Amino acid sequence: MARRYDSRTTIFSPEGRLYQVEYAMEAISHAGTALGILGTDGVVLAAEKKVASKLLEQTASSEKVYQLSDHACCAVAGITADANTLINYSRLEAQKYLFTYDEPIPVEQLVQRLCDLKQGYTQYGGLRPFGVSFLYAGYDEHFGFQLYHSDPSGNYSGWKATCIGANSSNAQSILKQDYKEEMGLKEAKSLAIKVLSKTMDTTNMGSDKLEFATLHRSSGGKVIYKLYKPHEIEELLKEEGLLNQATERQDL
Repeated sequence: MARRYDSRTTIFSPEGRLYQVEYAMEAISHAGTALGILGTDGVVLAAEKKVASKLLEQTASSEKVYQLSDHACCAVAGITADANTLINYSRLEAQKYLFTYDEPIPVEQLVQRLCDLKQGYTQYGGLRPFGVSFLYAGYDEHFGFQLYHSDPSGNYSGWKATCIGANSSNAQSILKQDYKEEMGLKEAKSLAIKVLSKTMDTTNMGSDKLEFATLHRSSGGKVIYKLYKPHEIEELLKEEGLLNQATERQDL
C-alpha cells in the first residue's frame, strides 16, 4: 500500500519509511557501476560508462568522474543532471572556504556541506531527493587520503573500498576478499580493473566503456588529480591482460 504514502517527500509510512528516498536509491542501483579504493599513497576512482558511442569525443567529456577542487574529486552513479547541480555546489563551497580561510577545505567538511543540502531535499514539500550517489576522494593535512560515500538521504560514511551503482553487491564481495590494508596505488588500480571486469555487463572491456582517475601526491607534496585518457586506460587493461582478451573475442 505504498501509494498512500509516496506522493510527498515529507510523508512517512506507518513503518517509518520515506518512499521517495527509497525510489531515488533504486534509480541509482540501475546506474553504471562506480567504485573507489583507498591506497596508502593515493585513491583510485573507476566507473563504467553507460553512454558509449563512436561519435562521442572521449577526451573532451566526462560522464562519471569529476574534479571538485585541487585536492578532491568524485565519482557518481545515478541521474547525471542531478549530479551536475551538486558538483557545481561542491566546487563553489570549496572555493568559498579557500577564499575565506586561505587553505583548502577539509575533505569531510566538504562532504558534510553537500550532504546537508541533499538532506534538505528530503525534508520540505514540493521537492524531490537528488537521484544520485557520490564517491568522494580527497586529501587534507588532517587525515591524509580519504574516501567517502553519500546517498540521496544525506547520509555519508568513510570507506577503505566501496562500490555504488549496478552490481554493487557483487563488487563489494570481491573488494572484501581482495582488499589489503597496505595496498599501494598500483595494486589499487589493478584491483579496480579486476572488480569492474567481473561486474560490468559486457564481455568487451575498452576505454570507451571505462572512466579512470587517481588522486596522489607528487614528490614535492603537491596533490595531483589525474583523469586517465583512453590510451592510458587501454594500457592499464593491457597490463592486466584484459585488452587482449577483448580483442580476441571481437576476432572470433
